Amino acid sequence: MEDLINEINHFRDERDWRQFHHPKDLAISISLEASELLENFQWLTDGEALQENTENIRQELADVLIYSLMLASDLNLDVKEIIRSKMKLNAIKYPVEKSKGTKEKYTEL
Repeated sequence: MEDLINEINHFRDERDWRQFHHPKDLAISISLEASELLENFQWLTDGEALQENTENIRQELADVLIYSLMLASDLNLDVKEIIRSKMKLNAIKYPVEKSKGTKEKYTEL
């Protein structure tokens, strides 16, 4: 993971783009790219979207991940640690015995 983050940061730094990548701007960019990802599924079934838009879905998902990794790096957050921490919280909010097979939000369990 660290190698990938370093590669992303190197790409950005070669172009002197870090000056534009404040946390707010990266968070906005994540949201915008996520919307572009979502657009690939609009009015289509999953199967249709994947058949028609697989390459664009890959590219938009990559953009979301790249901006997310840049933001984590800039905020000195360990990606593995914050994901594992969130998974522990999710396990508490969504215990298997209450959440298995249901799509209900934890407040509804």
